[in-house]
Amino acid sequence: MFHRIVWAVAAVLVGWFLPVNSLTADDAPWQAGSAAISITPAEPMWMAGYASRNKPSEGIASELFAKAFVFEDPAGQAGAIITLDLISVPRKLRDRVAERVADLHGIPAAAVMLNCSHTHCGPELRFPDSPVEELSPERVQQAVAYSQRLEEQLIQLVGAAKAAAQPSQLVYHRARAGFAMNRRLPSESGYQNSPNPAGPVDHDVPVLKVQTVDGKLSTVLFGYACHNTTLSFYNICGDYAGFAQQELERAHPGTIAMFVMGCGGDQNPYPRGTLELAQRHGITLATAVEAALQTPAIPIVGPLTTALTPVEVAYAAPPSTEEIESRVTSSNPYISRHARRLKAALETSGNLPTIYSTLVQTFQFGDALTLIALPGETVVDYSMRFKRELAGRQVWVAGYSNDVFAYVPSRRVLEEGGYEGGGALVYFTSILHPGPFQADIEERIVSAVQRSLKTCFPMESE
Repeated sequence: MFHRIVWAVAAVLVGWFLPVNSLTADDAPWQAGSAAISITPAEPMWMAGYASRNKPSEGIASELFAKAFVFEDPAGQAGAIITLDLISVPRKLRDRVAERVADLHGIPAAAVMLNCSHTHCGPELRFPDSPVEELSPERVQQAVAYSQRLEEQLIQLVGAAKAAAQPSQLVYHRARAGFAMNRRLPSESGYQNSPNPAGPVDHDVPVLKVQTVDGKLSTVLFGYACHNTTLSFYNICGDYAGFAQQELERAHPGTIAMFVMGCGGDQNPYPRGTLELAQRHGITLATAVEAALQTPAIPIVGPLTTALTPVEVAYAAPPSTEEIESRVTSSNPYISRHARRLKAALETSGNLPTIYSTLVQTFQFGDALTLIALPGETVVDYSMRFKRELAGRQVWVAGYSNDVFAYVPSRRVLEEGGYEGGGALVYFTSILHPGPFQADIEERIVSAVQRSLKTCFPMESE
């Protein structure tokens, strides 16, 4: 039920945290609060993530949640991080939520971040002005209604988190988890979606711990770079990320656990395929979070500086009209549907898009932590690159943030080709992509992040 649960933060004492009354107001300079709400569909819905699905959901294996963390430094600079147990963050949803949060709750739109877990066992998200002709009107209307309710609930959620704010200490930790594996296996016929133990992977588990002045744990944000694709059945489920959050909240009653998806575009959980494996991966990740919380603490004092920077990514040359016509008759129904949409766009406007405008976002927490939020289904090369280039800092790189519009390949992945390199674009139905991106997509995104960091950290420009 969509309105089933709303939580404001409560907290309990956990033995390995600081003793009760050990913190003073100076030790806990932040105002911070969080809240959660169930966003589980109230009725069967078509599910997002696998094009092969041919019917709506049939049951609920676990609840889906939206959660919000609101924080403010001593100077009054505020931010909000919203996490969703959903496949995507449509740009329209992000922009509308951020604008309304700014108006109603006084948090700057540039400081509002939406991140999705990318579970493939959640509902579709659609908006009235982005219909897909090949889908039934009833299916589209149901997804539109869900998305509109979601927007209202997220506004309510941020308000609940803000109302729950109290003096708090923010502390950064990190550990590692090992069930993610690169899924781009080279073969004679190209790169296949199959486990590749030699491929790049980011096993970091970044953790932001929030505790109140009496030493109680209130909120834990944690990340991992891995697709939420353990499961492919017809039951609503948050996959491993949902089970990890569930396990942490079970172990620490009253605490809100929030999963932030990393750059897992080319990473899968292995082994995969059963509910038991999803639960096992969730427990594995929760265990890594518990381990992180026992590592040396890095206190976050502030100030908070945020920046939201636009970036245009360019498409490679589109297919010719002759090529489009030949694809219309393809035996692959997804290639054929994509070609028909390209043909219709040409007939309507006379041209195809040459660029896509998206966003990168940065949060600078004093000198202690740099959080980089990237759009799209970013591959692992991005997190590895930023951690390498910003060596000496604590760097948390999140993908799947603010605008999940397509796979975002690195130059390497784009040149290698395959599913993440451009092959997946025919499956996107909410946005019409004419074809792969240009080879400079990585540099465009990295440059935008660098500009954003200079805004957050002016000394970088000197």
